[in-house]
Amino acid sequence: MSSKENDAKKDVEEEAEGSREAVEAEERREEKEERIVEERIYTVPLSRAWIRPRQKRAPRAVRILRNFILRHMKIDEESLKISNEVNERLWSRGIQKPPRKIRVRVIKDDEGVVTVRLAEGE
Repeated sequence: MSSKENDAKKDVEEEAEGSREAVEAEERREEKEERIVEERIYTVPLSRAWIRPRQKRAPRAVRILRNFILRHMKIDEESLKISNEVNERLWSRGIQKPPRKIRVRVIKDDEGVVTVRLAEGE
């Protein structure tokens, strides 16, 4: 066989692997969607964080968000996961100026794990 034929075979094999990976990723995504037990959208007020000294506001906003979700979803602290995008939004203007409020989408799966994400359009 020539090197061109070998290259063509490799390309076909790579495409097949890519399509298998895409199918597996789609199946994992479908499984994730099926596991959602409960989904809610909340607007969490963070204005109480502004009562604190400037250098403690963003960490206080994270604690306020965490306590809000724990109270409203009736879960324990170990089963709560705050996504990186929510954390980045809270810290986006630095430690001194967290947002006054934030809209989040809270998803509870069948294992009882609660994930906090930004609401769409945010």
